[in-house]
Amino acid sequence: MIPIASPQLGVEEREAVDRVLQSGIIAQGPEVAKFEEEFAKICGVKYAVATSNGTTAGHLVMIASGISPGDEVITTPFTFFATASVIIMAGAKPVFVDVEEDGFCLDPNQVESAITEKTKAIQPVHLYGELADMPSLVEISDKNNLVLIEDSAQAHSADSWEGKAGSFGNAGWFSFYPTKNMTTSEGGIITTNSEGLSSHCKVLRAHGMTAQYQHTEFGYNYRMTDISAAIGRVQLTKLDKFNSRRREIADKYNTSLSKYVKIPENRRGHVFHQYTILCNQRDELKEHLSQKGVGSGIYYPTLLYNYAPMSEFEADCPNAKRLTELSLSLPVHPGLSDSDVSKVIDSVISFFE
Repeated sequence: MIPIASPQLGVEEREAVDRVLQSGIIAQGPEVAKFEEEFAKICGVKYAVATSNGTTAGHLVMIASGISPGDEVITTPFTFFATASVIIMAGAKPVFVDVEEDGFCLDPNQVESAITEKTKAIQPVHLYGELADMPSLVEISDKNNLVLIEDSAQAHSADSWEGKAGSFGNAGWFSFYPTKNMTTSEGGIITTNSEGLSSHCKVLRAHGMTAQYQHTEFGYNYRMTDISAAIGRVQLTKLDKFNSRRREIADKYNTSLSKYVKIPENRRGHVFHQYTILCNQRDELKEHLSQKGVGSGIYYPTLLYNYAPMSEFEADCPNAKRLTELSLSLPVHPGLSDSDVSKVIDSVISFFE
């Protein structure tokens, strides 16, 4: 079976972990500090703050940005659960707005009409590795004096001529879960150009300590280990190569499959964390691919407000609803061989012919 995802870890990562183990410093230490510096540079921002996972990164961004009970944060319902859960963890209310009619990301045209006196922030998602329409969202947030937070969990080093994921808003947050474009085994990171927000996040991630046993506020244990950071530092050196291969595979799929399914457009800096097609016979195609030995995935089968814990935030998002019924992701990870890619293509085409 060709897997839908496959972490790309090699001898360099093992050697990095062994180096940390031999040092005896395995909790947050010098590797984390170096990883933060290197990741910030790649994103084109001044500061980065590493955390234990993407959700903790998103939670810290909310708290440090002043998101609090009674506030509203506009976001998309077509995404992973954590996008909205970090808003709720801060005590605020997610306000779900539809996605673009011809894409997967938040529709700026509908964002502005959803703004109320309670709106504190906008949180777009760079879904599947494609940048949201950030120039439009920056304009809207600036005009309405709103915080702009980028959920960049799937968009490592996604870039356009305007900038890179995590560099447009007040802050961005990333996940390093094993299936992402790069991994630290598990981890997250915050990016920002604000020294104040960066410093606040560092205090919050370590029990609210400004110095040893000096607790100035309530905080959390959201720290990254040096073991994870060492893996991440190696992965950073490979990220451009990983993304280049993902784009190469996506181009091959686009060329071969456009006759049969709606293909994703390679626009706005797409780094193809997922290669997601739209198909009216989505479930039948998925079963067909499985029989052919090709893995696939449905990301995402349920809109966030259709989950019981978020049912009170129900909205009307027909474009997003349509995506839950038609979207199917094909293998696009850099571990695929050319013969794997050809097998995926042939397997899809054989369903239609």
